[in-house]
Amino acid sequence: MLMAHPAVLRDLIEQYEALAALEASEADSARVRQRMEDVAYTLCVSTGTRDIDTALIAARHQLPGARPQDDSLLSRG
Repeated sequence: MLMAHPAVLRDLIEQYEALAALEASEADSARVRQRMEDVAYTLCVSTGTRDIDTALIAARHQLPGARPQDDSLLSRG
């Protein structure tokens, strides 16, 4: 499996978190939701996962300086 560059993963994580905060403040923004879905999809593809929570864990795990922790969530699914 190809692995995304850590800078790309970091950017995607930051985008997703910013969009999640924006979505929480803007109750009915279809544009924000669509962009969030697009970033979530890209994170899933980039990490070889199927849901955003697992994708975020996997992406953070691949960043430089990530500490080895329990990978049990990564092996599910």
